[in-house]
This record gives sequence, structure tokens and C-alpha cells, in this order.
Amino acid sequence: MSILNVENLTHGFGDRGIFENVSFRLLKGEHIGLIGANGEGKSTFMNIITGKLMPDEGNVEWSKNVRVGYLDQHTVLEKGMTIRDVLASAYDFLYEMEKNMNTICDRLGEATDSEMTVYLEELGTIQDLLTMHDFYMIDAKIDEIGRALGLNDIGLGKDVMDLSGGQRTKVLLAKLLLEKPDILLLDEPTNYLDTEHIDWLKRYLNEYENAFILITHDIPFLNSVVNLIYHMDNRELNRYVGDYDKFMEVYEMKKSQKEAAYNRQQKEIAGLKDFVARNKARVSTRNMAMSRQKKLDKMDVIELAADKPKPVFCFKEARTPGRYIFRTTNLIIGYNEPLSSALNLEMERGQKIVLTGANGIGKSTLLKSILGMQKPLSGSVELGDYLEIGYFEQEMPKDIKTTCIEEIWKEFPGFTQYEVRSALARCGLTTKHIESLVKVLSGGEQAKVRLCKLINRKTNILVLDEPTNHLDVEAKAELKRALQDFKGSILMVCHEPDFYEDLATDVWDCSEWTTKLL
Repeated sequence: MSILNVENLTHGFGDRGIFENVSFRLLKGEHIGLIGANGEGKSTFMNIITGKLMPDEGNVEWSKNVRVGYLDQHTVLEKGMTIRDVLASAYDFLYEMEKNMNTICDRLGEATDSEMTVYLEELGTIQDLLTMHDFYMIDAKIDEIGRALGLNDIGLGKDVMDLSGGQRTKVLLAKLLLEKPDILLLDEPTNYLDTEHIDWLKRYLNEYENAFILITHDIPFLNSVVNLIYHMDNRELNRYVGDYDKFMEVYEMKKSQKEAAYNRQQKEIAGLKDFVARNKARVSTRNMAMSRQKKLDKMDVIELAADKPKPVFCFKEARTPGRYIFRTTNLIIGYNEPLSSALNLEMERGQKIVLTGANGIGKSTLLKSILGMQKPLSGSVELGDYLEIGYFEQEMPKDIKTTCIEEIWKEFPGFTQYEVRSALARCGLTTKHIESLVKVLSGGEQAKVRLCKLINRKTNILVLDEPTNHLDVEAKAELKRALQDFKGSILMVCHEPDFYEDLATDVWDCSEWTTKLL
């Protein structure tokens, strides 16, 4: 049974086309991975099918009474709501039913016999619906999913505005899973989730009976939960049966076949054009030349997709620093309350250290405390000599109003416009991206702008806070290669073992020293 039908979808921003005549059908129980490079329009597609964005052309039609749950990259929460309030709001439709049931009960005392029959029948239906949707187990369900995603450790009474970005993602994901919609739409759900909770989400999606569409650049996660791939590329959307590995196998084969057919056709075209050019002027061969020209005119010419710019990251290295990068003495990090016990840590030149552990235990705060961007509650940090630090933060400011060119020019005022454009192009951004406002770019494209700042400044220590979030597969692989080649030191927060396992010299589990007084 078809849940969603999309027909002849066309959309773009300005003169930049995103889709062209795209069609899509979602069937009950399908587990779909929606993939494609940064900027190909995956999140835009999600916004269109959920009605947040109107397409330029085409139709989007949902089956009647389908409940859709959407976790996107930029959902906001309201101040004053606790975690439990947000999770309980997943059952708002049930609370509304209960309210209706109580209203009916109030009317029973004054009802006529015929009204009584109608009211009792309606009450029975509502009771059945409440029971079927676990209404009388709401608190137990909230506690259960709170444990699964680590929210109980934070405290379900905590105001959502006091949470880290990763913790907010967990709250929104938990609410969505409690709603049990007919279709889940998940836009990069593993961003900010730690390994333990990614494993839990993997098990949940494998057992999920309803349909879902998943956007993620975490290939091991994708492979473990989907049975269909939809590939968004060059304004087209193509369907492949199987997981990502199977998709790559078929995609590469089709690409090779098309390239071989293109080369054969180009050879044939060159031969026909040569024959026409040599023989059209001769009376004796003019008819043969005209025949070949007609064949050329009628030929369905194969066109290869233009090569997309591939990112090339190469970190510029500053002079060699002193032996020690930093030392902490009885350092306690936090804001109003401590996030750690007293830390006595040290990092030496050449180490590549990865910080792991659950969200909200202070990984980003530790980075900022070491860099002097956040004042510790007590203790001290001593930085080494001759450090040239490059810092990559998780996200850009939400209210950013600059174009990509202006953003890089601010950082490097001595660059010519050609140098700014070249620097952004090396990070895999096209001319249209480069001239766009930063805030209209996808999360992956924004990450490439931040990386552009980093690779064009000489550094001997890179401090990276979740650098893989939002990056597509190709950009992630290139970043890993560049970090492996980097001769300096690295201090990085990362939740993807596949990315850091053969890169890190040391892995520090921050959960070993967290106080969890969040």
C-alpha cells in the first residue's frame, strides 16, 4: 500500500536547480536511506514532503490519516519546558481524547436514553483507543525511552534550554519515537549521539514495523537499518534495492557502462562527422554524406554528468611547538554546576587524542576550557609554548548574515577575491555555493566553509569539535586522509569509531571523570 506519492517534483533556489521532474513512492514498511552529496537537496526534499516548503512544480500526496513524525536538523524547543514535558507532548492527541471522554462522562447524568446509547458507544471507542496507545502507561513509557537514550541521567525535570545541542537532539528523537507515527522522517539522527545510543537506535529501527526515510552519512549505521536506497544526484532521484554497499556496487557498474557507451558513441560521432566533412562536397558521395548527417541529427546523444568539485583538505603546518601542548591542574569544568571531577591531564606534541562519551558530560566544555574560551569553576590550564591553534566548532551562529566569500574574507582580509574563491572551491563548493548566503547552505556545506578557514591558517594543533557532523561520505574520507597526514597534534571530539580508530593515538573516555551533576 502506498503511503506517499510524489510526482514530477521540480524545485530550486534562484537559478540553482535542486530537483527536476522527480517522482517517488513510499510503501508501507519500507526502510529507506536517502543519500547524496552535501547540497543535493535531501533536507529540502524532506521539507517539501512535510509541507514546510512549497515546490515550484509537482504534486505531493499522502494517504489519508497518515501520522508523520519528522526529526530535522534545526528543530527548536521552547524555554520553560522540562524534558518530561516535551516527551509527554508526544501523547497530546491522547490527552485530548481523555478530555473528550471526561466531557462525555459529565453529560451522562442529564442524557436521554437515546443519547446515553450514543455516549456509551463513544466512550467505549475512546477507551479502546486509549488502551491501544498505552495511555495508562505513559509515565512508564517515558521512563523507558529516557533510560534508552540516557535522558534519565540528565534528569527529566531539567529545562530543555539548559541542554547541550546533542541532548536536545536526543529529547526530540525520544519524543518522536514515543509518538509511534506511521512514518518516521529522520534527518541525520546520529549527529551528536554517542555510540551506546546509536546502537540502541539501530536496534529500534531494525524492529520498527512502520516505514521510515533516513538521511545519514554514517554508512555502517545506514547499512544496518535500511533495505532500499534512494540516491539524489544531479537533480535526479533513483531507487536501488538493498543497503548502501549494494547500491555502490550497482551504481559503479551503471556508471562504468554509461561511460563505455559514451566513449563508443563519441568515437562513432567523430567517424560520421569526418566522413560528412570529407564527402559532402563530392557529387559521387554527397548522398552517402547526407545519409550519415541524418543519422547524426537523429542520434540520441549520451551525456555524462558534470564532475562535481571534490574537496581537497590540506592543513598548513606551523613551526614545531614545545614538548607539552597543555597541562591541567585540578581542573573542574562546568557552568553553574560542575561537569567533572578534578582533572589532571596532559597532552604532548604529536598526540592525536579523541574525546568520547555521552552527550552533556562536558566534552565541548573541556575543549573551550582548555582554549580559555570558558572559565573553569576551579583549577588551571597551562598551555605549551609556540602553539598555533586551529579550532573547529560544532555549528555556525544561527543569525549569520554573510555570504561564503564575505565569511572567508573576514578571516583573511589580505586574500584577493580569486584567492577566496579558490580556497572555497578546494573545499568542494561550487560557484553558486560560494556566492550564496551561508545560512541557506546545508549543514555539510556550512561545515566546509568552517574547514576552509581552518586549512588556510598555519597550525600545529587542531582542536576539532564533532568535525564529521553533516559531512558527506566523500568529504569525510578526505578529511580523515588530511588529518592522518597532518604532522601536528589533534584534540578532537568525535562519536564515529570508523572515522577515528586508525587516526587516534589515544582515546579518552570522558564518562570516567564526569560528575553527571547536569
